[in-house]
Amino acid sequence: METSSILGSAESSDSAAVNYRGGEHSFHHSPPGNYDDKPKVKNECMSNPSSRRTSSQFRQKGVQVFTYKELEMATNNFNETNVIGHGGYGVVYRGILGDGTVTAIKMVNSNGKQEERAFRIEVDLLSRLQSLYLVELLGYCADQNHRLLIFEFMPNGSLQQHLHSPHTYPQPLDWGTRLRIALDCARALEFLHEHVTPSIIHRDFKCSNILLDHNFRAKVSDFGLAKTGSNKINGQISTRVLGTTGYLAPEYASTGKLTTKSDVYSFGVVLLQLITGRVPVDTRRPSGEHVLVDWALPRLTHRQKVMEMIDPNLKGQYSQKDIIQIAAIAAVCVQVEPDYRPLMTDVVQSLIPLVKNLSSVPSSSSRYLTNFVSPRSQRPSLS
Repeated sequence: METSSILGSAESSDSAAVNYRGGEHSFHHSPPGNYDDKPKVKNECMSNPSSRRTSSQFRQKGVQVFTYKELEMATNNFNETNVIGHGGYGVVYRGILGDGTVTAIKMVNSNGKQEERAFRIEVDLLSRLQSLYLVELLGYCADQNHRLLIFEFMPNGSLQQHLHSPHTYPQPLDWGTRLRIALDCARALEFLHEHVTPSIIHRDFKCSNILLDHNFRAKVSDFGLAKTGSNKINGQISTRVLGTTGYLAPEYASTGKLTTKSDVYSFGVVLLQLITGRVPVDTRRPSGEHVLVDWALPRLTHRQKVMEMIDPNLKGQYSQKDIIQIAAIAAVCVQVEPDYRPLMTDVVQSLIPLVKNLSSVPSSSSRYLTNFVSPRSQRPSLS
Protein backbone atom coordinates (compact mmCIF):
# COMPACT_ATOMS: atom_id res chain seq x y z
CA MET A 1 0.00 0.00 0.00
CA GLU A 2 1.41 3.40 -0.94
CA THR A 3 1.50 6.28 1.50
CA SER A 4 -0.65 8.38 -0.79
CA SER A 5 -3.46 5.84 -0.64
CA ILE A 6 -3.77 6.48 3.09
CA LEU A 7 -3.40 10.22 2.87
CA GLY A 8 -5.65 10.77 -0.09
CA SER A 9 -6.46 14.43 -0.51
CA ALA A 10 -7.81 14.98 2.97
CA GLU A 11 -6.33 17.36 5.48
CA SER A 12 -2.72 17.10 4.35
CA SER A 13 -2.58 20.49 2.66
CA ASP A 14 -0.03 21.71 5.21
CA SER A 15 2.63 19.53 3.65
CA ALA A 16 1.41 18.50 0.24
CA ALA A 17 3.42 21.08 -1.69
CA VAL A 18 6.79 20.40 -0.11
CA ASN A 19 9.67 20.10 -2.56
CA TYR A 20 13.32 19.34 -1.99
CA ARG A 21 16.41 20.69 -3.66
CA GLY A 22 17.55 17.97 -5.98
CA GLY A 23 14.14 16.97 -7.27
CA GLU A 24 12.65 13.69 -6.09
CA HIS A 25 15.77 12.38 -4.36
CA SER A 26 15.91 12.01 -0.61
CA PHE A 27 17.74 14.54 1.49
CA HIS A 28 20.48 13.40 3.84
CA HIS A 29 22.40 15.61 6.23
CA SER A 30 26.12 15.25 6.71
CA PRO A 31 27.20 12.75 9.37
CA PRO A 32 26.93 14.14 12.90
CA GLY A 33 30.68 14.41 13.30
CA ASN A 34 31.19 16.49 10.16
CA TYR A 35 29.82 19.87 11.13
CA ASP A 36 31.03 21.86 8.15
CA ASP A 37 29.37 19.80 5.42
CA LYS A 38 26.09 20.91 3.90
CA PRO A 39 23.20 18.49 3.39
CA LYS A 40 23.73 16.28 0.38
CA VAL A 41 21.26 14.94 -2.13
CA LYS A 42 21.22 11.17 -2.40
CA ASN A 43 21.52 10.19 -6.04
CA GLU A 44 21.67 6.40 -5.74
CA CYS A 45 18.77 4.19 -6.72
CA MET A 46 16.71 2.55 -3.98
CA SER A 47 18.10 -0.83 -3.06
CA ASN A 48 16.50 -3.89 -1.54
CA PRO A 49 17.06 -4.28 2.21
CA SER A 50 18.53 -7.37 3.77
CA SER A 51 16.44 -9.68 5.88
CA ARG A 52 17.27 -7.79 9.10
CA ARG A 53 16.20 -4.19 8.66
CA THR A 54 18.31 -1.45 10.15
CA SER A 55 17.29 2.20 10.31
CA SER A 56 19.26 3.01 7.18
CA GLN A 57 17.75 0.06 5.36
CA PHE A 58 14.26 1.24 6.26
CA ARG A 59 15.25 4.57 4.73
CA GLN A 60 16.28 2.87 1.51
CA LYS A 61 13.15 0.77 1.32
CA GLY A 62 10.83 3.60 2.24
CA VAL A 63 8.11 3.92 4.86
CA GLN A 64 6.44 0.55 5.48
CA VAL A 65 2.78 -0.24 6.10
CA PHE A 66 2.03 -2.49 9.07
CA THR A 67 -1.11 -4.28 10.17
CA TYR A 68 -2.49 -3.76 13.65
CA LYS A 69 -1.88 -7.45 14.37
CA GLU A 70 1.83 -7.06 13.61
CA LEU A 71 2.09 -4.20 16.07
CA GLU A 72 0.13 -6.07 18.72
CA MET A 73 2.70 -8.83 18.48
CA ALA A 74 5.57 -6.31 18.54
CA THR A 75 4.37 -4.76 21.81
CA ASN A 76 3.00 -7.91 23.52
CA ASN A 77 -0.56 -6.69 23.02
CA PHE A 78 0.43 -3.13 23.94
CA ASN A 79 1.48 -4.23 27.39
CA GLU A 80 1.85 -1.41 29.88
CA THR A 81 5.37 -2.58 30.71
CA ASN A 82 6.37 -1.50 27.19
CA VAL A 83 5.13 2.09 27.59
CA ILE A 84 8.06 4.50 27.15
CA GLY A 85 6.24 7.80 26.79
CA HIS A 86 3.03 9.78 26.64
CA GLY A 87 2.32 12.61 24.23
CA GLY A 88 -0.46 15.01 23.43
CA TYR A 89 -1.83 12.65 20.80
CA GLY A 90 -1.16 9.23 22.26
CA VAL A 91 0.98 6.65 24.04
CA VAL A 92 4.40 5.44 22.84
CA TYR A 93 5.44 1.79 23.25
CA ARG A 94 8.73 0.01 22.82
CA GLY A 95 8.22 -2.69 20.22
CA ILE A 96 10.23 -5.45 18.58
CA LEU A 97 9.24 -6.24 15.01
CA GLY A 98 9.26 -9.76 13.60
CA ASP A 99 12.77 -9.32 12.18
CA GLY A 100 14.16 -8.14 15.53
CA THR A 101 14.16 -4.40 14.85
CA VAL A 102 13.55 -2.42 18.05
CA THR A 103 11.17 0.47 17.44
CA ALA A 104 9.08 3.12 19.16
CA ILE A 105 5.41 2.63 18.31
CA LYS A 106 3.11 5.59 18.85
CA MET A 107 -0.60 4.80 19.19
CA VAL A 108 -2.43 7.94 18.12
CA ASN A 109 -5.60 8.75 20.04
CA SER A 110 -8.73 8.41 17.92
CA ASN A 111 -10.60 11.19 19.67
CA GLY A 112 -11.33 13.47 16.74
CA LYS A 113 -10.28 15.35 13.65
CA GLN A 114 -7.18 17.00 15.17
CA GLU A 115 -5.64 13.62 16.03
CA GLU A 116 -6.41 12.25 12.57
CA ARG A 117 -4.95 15.36 11.00
CA ALA A 118 -1.78 15.09 13.11
CA PHE A 119 -1.38 11.46 12.03
CA ARG A 120 -1.72 12.33 8.36
CA ILE A 121 0.73 15.21 8.61
CA GLU A 122 3.37 13.06 10.30
CA VAL A 123 3.06 10.30 7.70
CA ASP A 124 3.07 12.74 4.79
CA LEU A 125 5.99 14.84 5.99
CA LEU A 126 8.24 12.22 7.53
CA SER A 127 7.83 9.76 4.68
CA ARG A 128 9.64 12.36 2.55
CA LEU A 129 11.82 14.24 5.02
CA GLN A 130 15.07 12.40 5.69
CA SER A 131 17.73 13.94 7.90
CA LEU A 132 20.06 12.56 10.53
CA TYR A 133 18.65 15.24 12.81
CA LEU A 134 15.01 14.12 12.59
CA VAL A 135 13.64 10.97 14.20
CA GLU A 136 13.02 8.58 11.34
CA LEU A 137 9.56 7.28 10.52
CA LEU A 138 9.89 3.58 9.69
CA GLY A 139 6.24 2.86 9.03
CA TYR A 140 2.61 3.39 9.96
CA CYS A 141 -0.64 1.53 10.48
CA ALA A 142 -4.05 2.74 9.33
CA ASP A 143 -5.93 -0.49 9.93
CA GLN A 144 -9.64 0.29 10.30
CA ASN A 145 -9.86 2.85 13.13
CA HIS A 146 -6.34 2.22 14.39
CA ARG A 147 -3.71 4.88 13.76
CA LEU A 148 -0.12 4.06 14.72
CA LEU A 149 3.30 5.44 13.79
CA ILE A 150 6.48 3.36 13.92
CA PHE A 151 9.69 5.29 14.60
CA GLU A 152 13.32 4.43 15.10
CA PHE A 153 14.00 3.68 18.75
CA MET A 154 15.91 6.35 20.70
CA PRO A 155 17.33 4.52 23.73
CA ASN A 156 18.23 7.55 25.86
CA GLY A 157 14.77 9.05 26.00
CA SER A 158 14.02 12.75 25.76
CA LEU A 159 15.95 15.86 26.72
CA GLN A 160 13.02 16.70 28.99
CA GLN A 161 13.63 13.54 31.03
CA HIS A 162 17.35 14.20 31.40
CA LEU A 163 16.94 17.82 32.46
CA HIS A 164 13.83 17.57 34.61
CA SER A 165 13.27 13.94 35.68
CA PRO A 166 16.24 12.97 37.84
CA HIS A 167 14.45 9.82 39.02
CA THR A 168 14.45 8.57 35.41
CA TYR A 169 18.01 9.60 34.52
CA PRO A 170 19.91 10.41 37.73
CA GLN A 171 23.18 11.22 35.93
CA PRO A 172 22.95 14.88 34.78
CA LEU A 173 23.98 15.78 31.24
CA ASP A 174 27.43 17.33 31.20
CA TRP A 175 28.11 20.61 29.44
CA GLY A 176 29.72 19.11 26.35
CA THR A 177 26.73 16.85 25.76
CA ARG A 178 24.39 19.83 26.13
CA LEU A 179 26.39 21.76 23.53
CA ARG A 180 26.20 18.88 21.06
CA ILE A 181 22.46 18.57 21.63
CA ALA A 182 22.05 22.29 20.94
CA LEU A 183 23.91 21.97 17.63
CA ASP A 184 22.00 18.86 16.57
CA CYS A 185 18.70 20.65 17.22
CA ALA A 186 19.88 23.75 15.38
CA ARG A 187 20.80 21.54 12.41
CA ALA A 188 17.32 20.01 12.47
CA LEU A 189 15.59 23.39 12.36
CA GLU A 190 18.04 24.69 9.76
CA PHE A 191 17.07 21.75 7.55
CA LEU A 192 13.34 22.37 8.00
CA HIS A 193 13.54 26.13 7.52
CA GLU A 194 16.19 26.55 4.86
CA HIS A 195 16.64 23.29 2.94
CA VAL A 196 13.00 22.51 2.19
CA THR A 197 10.77 24.57 -0.11
CA PRO A 198 8.46 25.90 1.15
CA SER A 199 9.93 25.87 4.63
CA ILE A 200 8.46 23.72 7.37
CA ILE A 201 7.61 25.21 10.76
CA HIS A 202 7.68 22.60 13.51
CA ARG A 203 5.36 24.62 15.78
CA ASP A 204 5.94 22.43 18.85
CA PHE A 205 9.72 22.45 19.32
CA LYS A 206 10.44 21.66 22.97
CA CYS A 207 12.56 19.44 25.21
CA SER A 208 10.12 16.54 25.25
CA ASN A 209 10.26 16.43 21.43
CA ILE A 210 14.06 16.20 21.41
CA LEU A 211 15.10 12.55 21.62
CA LEU A 212 18.56 11.11 22.27
CA ASP A 213 20.20 8.10 20.66
CA HIS A 214 22.72 5.72 22.26
CA ASN A 215 25.48 8.33 21.79
CA PHE A 216 23.32 11.15 23.19
CA ARG A 217 23.01 12.69 19.75
CA ALA A 218 19.74 14.60 19.45
CA LYS A 219 16.95 14.21 16.92
CA VAL A 220 13.73 16.20 16.66
CA SER A 221 10.42 14.36 16.76
CA ASP A 222 6.64 14.89 16.77
CA PHE A 223 5.55 16.70 13.61
CA GLY A 224 1.81 16.48 14.23
CA LEU A 225 1.46 20.27 14.48
CA ALA A 226 3.90 21.13 11.69
CA LYS A 227 2.93 23.69 9.06
CA THR A 228 4.44 24.59 5.73
CA GLY A 229 5.50 28.22 5.55
CA SER A 230 4.52 30.82 3.02
CA ASN A 231 6.45 31.53 -0.18
CA LYS A 232 6.00 35.25 0.46
CA ILE A 233 8.96 37.40 1.45
CA ASN A 234 8.17 37.41 5.16
CA GLY A 235 7.04 33.77 5.10
CA GLN A 236 4.13 34.58 7.42
CA ILE A 237 0.98 32.50 7.71
CA SER A 238 -2.03 32.80 9.99
CA THR A 239 -3.21 29.76 11.88
CA ARG A 240 -4.88 28.57 15.05
CA VAL A 241 -2.59 28.89 18.07
CA LEU A 242 -1.38 25.45 19.11
CA GLY A 243 1.73 24.37 20.95
CA THR A 244 3.09 24.36 24.49
CA THR A 245 2.94 27.20 26.99
CA GLY A 246 6.36 28.65 27.69
CA TYR A 247 7.70 27.82 24.23
CA LEU A 248 5.29 29.91 22.13
CA ALA A 249 6.68 33.01 20.44
CA PRO A 250 4.77 36.06 21.72
CA GLU A 251 3.58 37.22 18.28
CA TYR A 252 2.24 33.74 17.51
CA ALA A 253 0.57 33.36 20.89
CA SER A 254 -1.18 36.74 20.62
CA THR A 255 -2.09 36.91 16.92
CA GLY A 256 -1.69 33.46 15.37
CA LYS A 257 0.93 34.86 12.96
CA LEU A 258 3.39 32.02 12.39
CA THR A 259 6.84 32.10 10.75
CA THR A 260 10.06 30.13 11.01
CA LYS A 261 11.12 32.73 13.58
CA SER A 262 8.47 31.19 15.87
CA ASP A 263 10.58 28.02 15.95
CA VAL A 264 13.70 30.12 16.57
CA TYR A 265 12.06 31.51 19.71
CA SER A 266 11.27 27.98 20.91
CA PHE A 267 14.87 26.98 20.25
CA GLY A 268 16.00 29.89 22.43
CA VAL A 269 13.83 28.60 25.26
CA VAL A 270 15.48 25.18 24.96
CA LEU A 271 18.91 26.85 25.12
CA LEU A 272 17.86 28.54 28.34
CA GLN A 273 16.82 25.17 29.73
CA LEU A 274 20.21 23.70 28.82
CA ILE A 275 21.94 26.57 30.64
CA THR A 276 19.73 26.81 33.72
CA GLY A 277 18.11 23.39 34.12
CA ARG A 278 14.78 25.17 34.65
CA VAL A 279 11.42 24.43 33.04
CA PRO A 280 9.79 27.15 30.86
CA VAL A 281 7.00 27.84 33.35
CA ASP A 282 7.27 27.05 37.06
CA THR A 283 4.71 28.65 39.39
CA ARG A 284 6.45 27.11 42.41
CA ARG A 285 9.34 29.54 42.06
CA PRO A 286 9.37 33.00 43.68
CA SER A 287 7.45 35.87 42.13
CA GLY A 288 9.23 37.18 39.05
CA GLU A 289 10.76 33.78 38.25
CA HIS A 290 7.67 31.89 37.08
CA VAL A 291 8.35 32.32 33.33
CA LEU A 292 11.87 31.34 32.31
CA VAL A 293 12.22 33.81 29.41
CA ASP A 294 10.90 36.77 31.41
CA TRP A 295 13.27 36.00 34.27
CA ALA A 296 16.33 35.17 32.15
CA LEU A 297 16.25 37.74 29.33
CA PRO A 298 17.28 40.81 31.40
CA ARG A 299 20.16 38.78 32.88
CA LEU A 300 21.59 37.33 29.67
CA THR A 301 23.69 40.38 28.83
CA HIS A 302 25.33 40.58 32.28
CA ARG A 303 28.22 38.18 32.73
CA GLN A 304 27.91 37.84 36.50
CA LYS A 305 24.15 37.34 36.36
CA VAL A 306 24.57 34.66 33.68
CA MET A 307 27.00 32.82 35.96
CA GLU A 308 24.37 32.91 38.71
CA MET A 309 21.79 31.29 36.39
CA ILE A 310 23.76 28.13 35.60
CA ASP A 311 22.25 24.74 36.35
CA PRO A 312 23.75 23.61 39.68
CA ASN A 313 23.83 20.04 38.32
CA LEU A 314 26.77 21.08 36.14
CA LYS A 315 28.81 21.43 39.35
CA GLY A 316 31.16 24.01 37.83
CA GLN A 317 32.28 21.71 34.99
CA TYR A 318 31.97 24.06 32.01
CA SER A 319 33.76 26.85 30.20
CA GLN A 320 32.52 30.25 31.38
CA LYS A 321 33.22 31.69 27.95
CA ASP A 322 31.01 29.03 26.37
CA ILE A 323 28.22 29.78 28.79
CA ILE A 324 28.42 33.48 27.97
CA GLN A 325 28.32 32.72 24.24
CA ILE A 326 25.34 30.36 24.51
CA ALA A 327 23.56 32.94 26.67
CA ALA A 328 24.13 35.54 23.94
CA ILE A 329 22.67 33.20 21.31
CA ALA A 330 19.68 32.46 23.52
CA ALA A 331 19.15 36.20 24.07
CA VAL A 332 18.77 36.95 20.37
CA CYS A 333 16.60 33.88 19.78
CA VAL A 334 14.01 34.94 22.37
CA GLN A 335 13.75 38.57 21.30
CA VAL A 336 10.17 39.86 21.37
CA GLU A 337 10.44 41.19 17.80
CA PRO A 338 10.74 38.24 15.39
CA ASP A 339 12.83 40.29 12.92
CA TYR A 340 15.56 40.55 15.56
CA ARG A 341 15.85 36.78 15.88
CA PRO A 342 18.56 35.06 13.81
CA LEU A 343 18.21 32.53 11.03
CA MET A 344 18.94 29.00 12.15
CA THR A 345 21.88 28.92 9.72
CA ASP A 346 23.44 31.76 11.74
CA VAL A 347 22.84 29.83 14.95
CA VAL A 348 24.43 26.69 13.50
CA GLN A 349 27.53 28.61 12.43
CA SER A 350 27.82 30.12 15.90
CA LEU A 351 27.62 26.73 17.60
CA ILE A 352 29.99 24.83 15.29
CA PRO A 353 33.28 26.26 16.67
CA LEU A 354 32.15 25.63 20.25
CA VAL A 355 31.37 21.98 19.50
CA LYS A 356 34.55 21.53 17.46
CA ASN A 357 36.58 22.57 20.49
CA LEU A 358 35.11 19.73 22.54
CA SER A 359 37.50 17.26 20.93
CA SER A 360 40.54 19.53 21.20
CA VAL A 361 40.38 20.28 24.92
CA PRO A 362 41.45 17.69 27.53
CA SER A 363 38.51 16.29 29.46
CA SER A 364 38.09 16.68 33.20
CA SER A 365 35.42 15.18 35.42
CA SER A 366 32.93 16.34 32.79
CA ARG A 367 32.60 14.30 29.65
CA TYR A 368 33.52 17.37 27.64
CA LEU A 369 35.07 20.70 28.57
CA THR A 370 35.32 23.45 26.00
CA ASN A 371 37.08 26.71 25.31
CA PHE A 372 35.46 29.72 23.74
CA VAL A 373 35.84 30.57 20.06
CA SER A 374 33.99 33.58 18.74
CA PRO A 375 31.50 32.69 16.01
CA ARG A 376 31.56 34.42 12.70
CA SER A 377 29.68 37.68 12.55
CA GLN A 378 26.46 37.22 10.61
CA ARG A 379 23.06 38.81 10.33
CA PRO A 380 21.97 39.37 13.04
CA SER A 381 25.12 39.45 15.12
CA LEU A 382 25.37 36.72 17.76
CA SER A 383 28.67 37.89 19.17
